Amino acid sequence: MIYLDYQATTPLAPEALAAMLPWLESQFANPHSAHAGGRAAKAAVEVAREQVADVLPDGGAVSFTSGATEAINWAIKGTTGPIVTLATEHAAVLDTVEAEARKGRQVTVLPVGNDGLVDFAALRAAVTPGTGLVAAMLVNNEIGVVQPIERLAEIAHAAGALFLCDAVQGYGRELIPEACDLIAVSAHKVHGPKGIGALWIRDGVTLEPLLHGGGQEAAGRSGTLSPALCAGFGAAAKLAKQRFGADHAHAEQLFRAALSRVAVDWKLNGSQGERYPGNLNLRRDGLDVARLMSDLRDIAFSAGSACASGSGRPSHVLRAIGLSDAEAKSSIRLGFGRYTTEEELLGAIDRINHAARKQRP
Repeated sequence: MIYLDYQATTPLAPEALAAMLPWLESQFANPHSAHAGGRAAKAAVEVAREQVADVLPDGGAVSFTSGATEAINWAIKGTTGPIVTLATEHAAVLDTVEAEARKGRQVTVLPVGNDGLVDFAALRAAVTPGTGLVAAMLVNNEIGVVQPIERLAEIAHAAGALFLCDAVQGYGRELIPEACDLIAVSAHKVHGPKGIGALWIRDGVTLEPLLHGGGQEAAGRSGTLSPALCAGFGAAAKLAKQRFGADHAHAEQLFRAALSRVAVDWKLNGSQGERYPGNLNLRRDGLDVARLMSDLRDIAFSAGSACASGSGRPSHVLRAIGLSDAEAKSSIRLGFGRYTTEEELLGAIDRINHAARKQRP
């Protein structure tokens, strides 16, 4: 299997697995218990917290969550006032703000340009004094476009609003701007385990709890933490920081090589310049993506975002950048990174080109 679906999830790093194993095999104590085993488990959690925070800005604290979806829900539902966000956000943001709108909270969802980048005129018109929260994604999970987060946060702050950054696809891959107030991240997008994420909360920012109970996390999140998941996330974060330059350079090389190999009848969706290089979202007019995936079952790639797979609906992100339903449905996403070799990526692209050409005489 050639794995080209890094935006859906990433392979578990061996270092992350090694960090988890002791807490799965023998060290099973509750990290919130006062006895020696509990204190040892708590110490492991706190080491992991520092490792995860080390890839984030200074001046805030990390609260572990069950994943980025919980972190985003907490950030949005834990704040007050009107919300402004973008049409290309992840469903975790869009569905949550829609739920808030049903409760009577004012929500504005802004358009983006054909390149996937924010419309600044629309943003400035929408973010006015009284706005409570502006939410935007650093790296888009479908088309890889990198939003100018620093500028978006400045506009939010000028109006007195907080700024939430969904950094799930950017954590450990792109630099996260200092101006954010809330940052949601996930372990399994950075070669860590599934089932754990975090919300970084700037010092001085308070949120209403999303989950009520024991209040185990200092910021108010309740629930027993898994030392194994925390340790795996911490090890993955430490490795991401150590390998940041090498991983980014590798992704850039793969992107250049892949783009030069893509047949001329494919078009790139989203900005080519303002983009995380580990993402290729491509479309080919008239392509039957389901047939293509059936013909290439030993290549793992996506027909749009993983969260929408099987829905039969065209991607809301591709529609937001102006593609027709037919164009959106004829698009594929290739995601690659640390453990992808150039040989396997180019070989997969050659086979994708060949299979796509066979569909049209």
